[in-house]
Amino acid sequence: MPIIYHEASKEFHLYNQQISYIIEIMENGQLGNLYYGKKVHDRVSFSYLHQDEARPLGALAGNAPCELCLQYTRQEYPSYGTGDYRYGACVIEQENGSRITDFKYATHNIYEGKHKIEPLPATYVENKKEATSIEITLYDAVMDTEAVLTYTIYEELSVITRHVRFIHKGESVIRLQTAMSACVDLPDKEYDMLHLSGAWARERYVKTRKLEQGLQSIYSMRGASSAEHNPFIALKRRNTTEDTGEVMGFSLVYSGSFLGQVEVCSHDTTRVTMGIHPDTFSWKLNQNESFQTPEMVMVYSDHGMNAMSQTFHELYRTRLARGYWRDRERPILLNNWEATYMDFSEYEILRIASKAKEVGVELFVLDDGWFGDRSDDDRGLGDWYVNLKKLPNGIAGLSRNVEELGMKFGIWIEPEMVNKNSDLYRAHPDWILSVPERYETPSRQQHVLDYSRKEVVDAIFGMLDQMISESKITYIKWDMNRYITECYSRTASPEEQGKVMHQYILGVYDLYTRLTNKYPEILFESCSSGGARFDPGMLYFAPQTWCSDDTDASERLKIQYGTSMVYPISAIGAHVSAVPNHQLERCTPLATRAHVAFFGAFGYELDLNKLTQEELDQVRQQIDYYKCYRKLIQQGIFYRIKSPFAGNDTAWLVAAKDQSEAIAAYYQRMNLVNAGYLRLKLTGLCEERLYEVTAFQHTEKYYGSELMYAGIPIDRDKLTAQGGDFASVLFHLKAVK
Repeated sequence: MPIIYHEASKEFHLYNQQISYIIEIMENGQLGNLYYGKKVHDRVSFSYLHQDEARPLGALAGNAPCELCLQYTRQEYPSYGTGDYRYGACVIEQENGSRITDFKYATHNIYEGKHKIEPLPATYVENKKEATSIEITLYDAVMDTEAVLTYTIYEELSVITRHVRFIHKGESVIRLQTAMSACVDLPDKEYDMLHLSGAWARERYVKTRKLEQGLQSIYSMRGASSAEHNPFIALKRRNTTEDTGEVMGFSLVYSGSFLGQVEVCSHDTTRVTMGIHPDTFSWKLNQNESFQTPEMVMVYSDHGMNAMSQTFHELYRTRLARGYWRDRERPILLNNWEATYMDFSEYEILRIASKAKEVGVELFVLDDGWFGDRSDDDRGLGDWYVNLKKLPNGIAGLSRNVEELGMKFGIWIEPEMVNKNSDLYRAHPDWILSVPERYETPSRQQHVLDYSRKEVVDAIFGMLDQMISESKITYIKWDMNRYITECYSRTASPEEQGKVMHQYILGVYDLYTRLTNKYPEILFESCSSGGARFDPGMLYFAPQTWCSDDTDASERLKIQYGTSMVYPISAIGAHVSAVPNHQLERCTPLATRAHVAFFGAFGYELDLNKLTQEELDQVRQQIDYYKCYRKLIQQGIFYRIKSPFAGNDTAWLVAAKDQSEAIAAYYQRMNLVNAGYLRLKLTGLCEERLYEVTAFQHTEKYYGSELMYAGIPIDRDKLTAQGGDFASVLFHLKAVK
């Protein structure tokens, strides 16, 4: 049993072959943290790891002999106000105005497996032997309220998941103002904080900062996890690299406003908290009501950043994503967005689809502009019925025509939004999030539907259900092209308005649940102006996400590199688009555009009819190549080798789990004049195996040890022959039997 409770020492030890996490019940009844890191041998008491002492200006947590000084004690789910002056994990306002709480240990329950935390998405197990869980119930006697802390440790992965459920039993009303999913207190501050930040078209850039006394944080108060900050933090030792050293990753399974915060105290301990952002949240609990926080996933590695990422990849690909498409190879698609935008006819769409079929595309996707009176951003959103002027045979007829060509059919929707110039808004102007008598802020000329209201979700489900049921749809791209402003529900009472932001996300999850349950074989791809809602909560419903609206191959290297810190390659929507690129006007080689997009859910986003015959032949070869190796790419082990944030070149590799095969890629940004020699050292291979290595249409044999430690020389002249700037090369490696 990988969770042990030592009765005599009142300690819990969560461990597997890779990690240990140790909790104590302290003298005052609260929970303390003794250790988190590489596995240590179990013993009846780890009390020697407890450190606290009275210091100047410190306040004691109890009378003698209990003389805990909480300000300097590592705790498990702390609160502010009784001697700990750091930010706590929970703040609860009571009827008398007090926010002081005192959650003490009451009981615990250890069990095999992992329970669901509906209505929220979360990781799961397929059999009870995969993981062990513990629920530790804390109790505040004054409020008559329980806080149930749940931990799950996976048997084969260096993963611990955590969440909290508040159960209020008292007669007096309480109000949750802060309810973090977890807190982790660490004994020192010798870490760099790595996070993924950016903006539209440059999402999830890798940022690193040294921890110092005070607060370091990432956040969203936008109603979505956002392009600005991804709900992920890693703390890595200063000497940690991709392949060596210690790192801890913290990822929130949530799609709404969040806070990830790291606090270093005056004596250099480090506190990590993560959860729903408290500045957009207030949740009233009446007697016998409860509140469930989202899940936080913790991953530990002492073998560098790659090992941390690979653990996240395995967990999120196989135990967060679900259903029909979880383990299936993703179809190669062509999306018409950058080919036509909203200006198209049925004839034009079928002409583009026919050419796509000729080169081997498997799925045609019709993007924005097919519904209502939709010819630009100003109108039509919310009217989910087909525009018969553009598509006389409707979606039903078009989808059947595409299938007759020999491809599957997919469609774009944006079900959370509405234009004021729409039939839906004219019928229900009160269905948007807005404040009476206040300006209603537009973004992209659209407004956000109030998904905290069941009748709104019901209405949208009804329209989409009718359209889907009448057609042959196997893929849906679900977009969200703005953030939330004026977060106010016209039907919620004043004291319930603090619930609306979270209830909105629950409404989104509800609609996803209904559609995925009714249409389990449809492949959903999440999108939010590209990657503005690329988070684990979405992956639970949609196993892939459109990575970014920026389709430029050179920029995508940074975006996909950062995304790979947490998310599996199979989840990264990546397309080849036209040049000059529509976002940057940059021209990159067709080969490089494919070499970048190969490392994701691959597709095209252009009008193939506009390519030359030579380019079409390249596209056919690209599609044949990807079909041959997509299972390896989508389900193999991904390694980052060279960072686009560190220099002129990027490299990565994906290897089969048994190390029998691999594909490596090298990309250079600018061509260099009279440059030095170039040699690429690979990783993830078997030292003793002999590999056939194919690149530049030439094959040689090398041992794994040579490839990893001596490296492969790359001829710069061959990169120059590709055009020099933005050139790339793929290496296919196959072990010789």
